[in-house]
Amino acid sequence: MATYAIGDVQGCFTALQRLLEVIGFTPSRDRLWLVGDLVNRGPQSLEVLRFVRSLPPDSVEVVLGNHDLYLLMRAAGYPKRARDDTLDAVLAAPDRDELLDWLRARPLLVVDEALGYAMAHAGVSPVWSLAQAAARAREVEGKLQGELGWLLRLKGDRPSRWRDDLSGMDRLRYIVNAFTRMRFVSLRQGALELEAKGPPERAPKGTVPWFRWPRRVPLGLQVVFGHWSALGFFAGDGVLGIDTGCVYGGLLTAVRLEDAAVFSVRGP
Repeated sequence: MATYAIGDVQGCFTALQRLLEVIGFTPSRDRLWLVGDLVNRGPQSLEVLRFVRSLPPDSVEVVLGNHDLYLLMRAAGYPKRARDDTLDAVLAAPDRDELLDWLRARPLLVVDEALGYAMAHAGVSPVWSLAQAAARAREVEGKLQGELGWLLRLKGDRPSRWRDDLSGMDRLRYIVNAFTRMRFVSLRQGALELEAKGPPERAPKGTVPWFRWPRRVPLGLQVVFGHWSALGFFAGDGVLGIDTGCVYGGLLTAVRLEDAAVFSVRGP
């Protein structure tokens, strides 16, 4: 059995199908790890959701990304439509409820200790241990199984620092932002810096990529993540970044985790 981690698909269904042909994906034998952002910006979000949902459950792991959560927010009545929104077909689909119920049951964090990898869309907050990260992820995953009105209050960049005594929306917002939006953190406190989206060489003064924070808690596993197209493919510092900008005309990348072999196709 091979495990293939695949970067941000973002509605690029045709590229995903071509990549699966390149790797020779066989659901009865192989497993996919999808780093989130299945939807939005690309032209075929509905087709991506239907296809991934149709796969045997033991052949695919998906973590939620910020665009996946934005889809759930829109479905819950979020009034501010993003200018790059391409989700109308999903929201108008006859099977939208089944697709959205499947999507909101996806986790924020996947851990496979035998494989030696964890997966989260943007990464794991450098102030958390693996056990702490897993517990925080479960908090949000549980909330997603109930009424979703709280998603309408999710947007925002504060709080930027984790404290164990955070509660209510502040607690949920930090957890979601760390798992789905994080790129840079402050050198001094490890606080999330969520406005900057450029490459590491253009890090805002006093910040570093989250995985290079000097006091980052060791996890004992490699972290597979996407989200950061300006970073591109990155392997080092105990992480594997695989968002290579498919939806922008870049690549859709897969890495076979057992031997680190890399495969890619041109998007979108």
